[in-house]
Amino acid sequence: MKSTNPSANIKTWRKQLIRDVMRDWELYLLLIPTLVYFIVMKYGPMYGVQIAFKNFNGALGITGSPWVGLRHFKSFFDSYYFWPLIRNTVVLSVYSLIAGFPMPIILALMLNEVKNSKYKRTVQTVTYAPHFISTVVLVGMLITFLSPSTGIINHLRKALGFEVRNYIAEPALFRHLYVWSGIWQNTGWNSIIYLAALSSIDPQLHEAAIIDGASRWQRIWNINIPGILPTIVILFILSTGSIMNVGFEKAFLMQNPMNMETSDVISTYVYRRGLISAEYSFSAAIGLFNSVINFIMLVMVNKLAKKLGETSVW
Repeated sequence: MKSTNPSANIKTWRKQLIRDVMRDWELYLLLIPTLVYFIVMKYGPMYGVQIAFKNFNGALGITGSPWVGLRHFKSFFDSYYFWPLIRNTVVLSVYSLIAGFPMPIILALMLNEVKNSKYKRTVQTVTYAPHFISTVVLVGMLITFLSPSTGIINHLRKALGFEVRNYIAEPALFRHLYVWSGIWQNTGWNSIIYLAALSSIDPQLHEAAIIDGASRWQRIWNINIPGILPTIVILFILSTGSIMNVGFEKAFLMQNPMNMETSDVISTYVYRRGLISAEYSFSAAIGLFNSVINFIMLVMVNKLAKKLGETSVW
């Protein structure tokens, strides 16, 4: 029977932990490089987060700079840019999640049904390849193809009798170009984990379903999708945990004065204020606010997933 005394429970837990470590010390030894990496590269830099609550002065250093409390957070909340930045960031993130998340699942389910191995490998190679194109090159391709003077798209439009359009300069098109170019680049690569999950499904389930007269669609719906559902839930939870982290590099490279209305997101604003204007404390405050929102989203979605099913990150 479990003890109701908290100190006794902690003592029991410690004894159990020591026993586990002594028994599997080789496995725990392998964890040390990972722990060192996270301590040095992830938790160590958190020391600098305090400049979000200070008026950072390079001559005084982090510890010597004066405390200003929540002044930088209030400045951001009261600024003219607050709501446009939140709107642009959230819309772009949610659009990317809704349009991009199902694509690798659909591709993996389709590839799993292909019996011709040569054709399957060809499709996999073609869909994986864009993942290895750097963001700089991808944006360069977009600008080249969509150029109003030399782009192939506008040449086709002119040949068909339509007017030339400057796609990159139109605020209404920025989100579509950003999201769908990302889907083209990453769908194949992201489908790998779903293909791995599909390969772990017991083939006897399919054999039994075929004997019972189930169609291919019925087997996909009743065997494959439930089989990879835990993987889908875990990846969805992790995706919502970074919903406010719109990729800085791509948004910045695609940004120009004419599409700023929709392309200016939190990460590009932090770059302008933090590095160009040297307002380190202000940009740190915005970054911390962004991280807190992501953390809240991660906890909420994880809790919801745990409530609705048995799968959750913790």
